[in-house]
Amino acid sequence: MASIQKRGKTYQYTVSNKINGKQAPIRKGGFRTKKEALIAAAEIEAKLAKGLNPVNKKIPLSEYFENWVELYKTPIISTTTLKHYEYSLNAIKDYFSDTPIQNIKRQDYQKFLNWFGNNKAKETVAKVHGHIKSCIKDAVEEQLIYFDFTRKTQPTWTNQAKRSVEKHLNYYESKQLLQSLWKNINEGLGYSLLLLGLTSGMRFGELVGLTRKDFDFEYNTINIDKTWGYKKNSPTGFGKTKNEQSNRIIKMDQLTMNHFKELFNTTPANIHQLVFYSPESKYKVISNTNANKLLKKLLTNLDIEPITVHGLRHTHASVLLYKKTSIHYVSERLGHSDIETTLKEYTHVLKELRLQDENVTVKTFKNMIV
Repeated sequence: MASIQKRGKTYQYTVSNKINGKQAPIRKGGFRTKKEALIAAAEIEAKLAKGLNPVNKKIPLSEYFENWVELYKTPIISTTTLKHYEYSLNAIKDYFSDTPIQNIKRQDYQKFLNWFGNNKAKETVAKVHGHIKSCIKDAVEEQLIYFDFTRKTQPTWTNQAKRSVEKHLNYYESKQLLQSLWKNINEGLGYSLLLLGLTSGMRFGELVGLTRKDFDFEYNTINIDKTWGYKKNSPTGFGKTKNEQSNRIIKMDQLTMNHFKELFNTTPANIHQLVFYSPESKYKVISNTNANKLLKKLLTNLDIEPITVHGLRHTHASVLLYKKTSIHYVSERLGHSDIETTLKEYTHVLKELRLQDENVTVKTFKNMIV
């Protein structure tokens, strides 16, 4: 049973508690009436009875999020991805200021989403919301708070997103591009980069971070475990991949591997052993700008609406899904952090495949009785 003491004009409660067999009473004062102190003490006792750890110390959401990123994310994500988390942190600071995480309710968080999404694209809001949801999930598990205030909230936005994932080639356009790349493959290293981008689905930073030792010509695989700084806000030289799941080994087709085997045998190596080394470039690798220019030229000549080099990654995934490749394998091959990311990014392809599956289902049972 809690005890209540009067301290001047206010009241304080003391609740008996033990930690590792030692007395560790929980006290809190400042209540205007004895009844308020009794009610608060009863809540603490109820939490203790459930095995929960009552928390009296108020921690600002921004402080908890920042510590959470430093502890769980910084060691395993790339510098570029870390900047996305910093962006989310700034949004939290702008809206919640020093509001304790314990004081935030679902309605408060929904108001934040409405405020933040007022002039943002869907993908921007979704990314920030995803960061905060993951953080709050851990806060609940650590018993810092007792309910997930992001649950059942709805992100809102106003600006139309610039979805590069929608800018991909269909299967037949991909086939035309692939044929064009092979036709011009000996015209320069840029064609080799575009070929590998299409047939591997790698991110651009992963492509330019490849070294010769990453190619296993016996088993036709490529090891992806690093990136290369190719733009202003990137780290200099080799860097980490986007996340832990991005470290992977992928199987490649024989033709592509044969090309790179011949390329390595006929071209000189460089100090870093980089595959797409370019000594004239500021960052010592083929620039993203030049790669995009070359891709645009090829697609324009084919009378295909141009996409970016990053669009080749989405094209690779879309082609695999179109050919009924398992979404679990596609997610693993792309190095996504989880399958939810794949499902979200390729909804447009999955919807098309669902219609095909419906037709197959209907025809299957119809033909069984014909």
